[in-house]
Amino acid sequence: MKYLVTGAAGFIGYHVAKRLLNADHEVTGLDCMSDYYDVQLKADRLKTLEGRPGFRFLKVSLEDRQAMEQVFQQGWYDRVIHLAAQAGVRYSLENPHAYIDSNLVGFLHVLEGCRNAEVPHLVYASSSSVYGANTRMPFSVHHNVDHPVSLYAATKKANELMAHTYSHLYQLPTTGLRFFTVYGPWGRPDMALFIFTKAILEGKPIDVYNYGKMRRDFTYIDDIVEGVIRVADTVPRPNKAWSGDAPDPATSAAPYKIYNIGNNNPIELLSMIEALENALGKKAERRLQPIQPGDVPATYADVDDLIKDVGFKPSTPIETGIAKFVEWYRSYYTL
Repeated sequence: MKYLVTGAAGFIGYHVAKRLLNADHEVTGLDCMSDYYDVQLKADRLKTLEGRPGFRFLKVSLEDRQAMEQVFQQGWYDRVIHLAAQAGVRYSLENPHAYIDSNLVGFLHVLEGCRNAEVPHLVYASSSSVYGANTRMPFSVHHNVDHPVSLYAATKKANELMAHTYSHLYQLPTTGLRFFTVYGPWGRPDMALFIFTKAILEGKPIDVYNYGKMRRDFTYIDDIVEGVIRVADTVPRPNKAWSGDAPDPATSAAPYKIYNIGNNNPIELLSMIEALENALGKKAERRLQPIQPGDVPATYADVDDLIKDVGFKPSTPIETGIAKFVEWYRSYYTL
């Protein structure tokens, strides 16, 4: 099959593209190589993909309307897996315009491309951050998510609404995936695990927010990729039981679906740090800090729909995943 994977030089996009190539699919990888974090890390991810049979790379910005139109005019895709975005909750407080440009304008260009090219299925990244001020646990795709607490979260919720509109108007099958705190080899340097690992190895203190009481549904990258691939193979159909009198947010009378992909096992931040200390063989100097604006105190994924529809549940223990990340980190930075 022929796939378009946006964000192919990014953390999740790279792993998805690699998995598809290993299965002998054709992959067009798209990325703008933004400098939000170390561009060299993105380039090194790409190096492991370029030259492989079936892979081609396009350096394109999502917000470039003309370039995005050409991407869809010059090739046919059985699936579009849209993982490119301006990521990061805290950075959205500093540079909100980047989120509008990439996550809203850019996503519109993806939707228009899929509509005009009659792509059979668009799978796109949403985020657990859409749950915002919700406190009912575990977070279910059948709960309303109308109270985001960061602009990043608001753009991801907007993506789900935009996708539903295209599913309704044009019968474009769309599936949104709410990822929960993804980590693993080749991870993002702006994420806590990466920041903590670097600081601990350099003998520097780490800032532990919400006084270490933050709880996250840490999800290992291989589990995320498995979920993405299985969902891409499961084209959503209209829910015939859907009713406007009691609307289900996760489905629709249109070919539209939302899934959580999370480990279904929230871990306290202090426990994550202990697992990291064990993997590194070194203790951290901890500076306990209050919760930061835009952060939520806990995430916990209900994955019942994912299990029911695609037969998969993320299950990698945090100790196993962190050990694999540390092994990669030491190798990549030759430590």
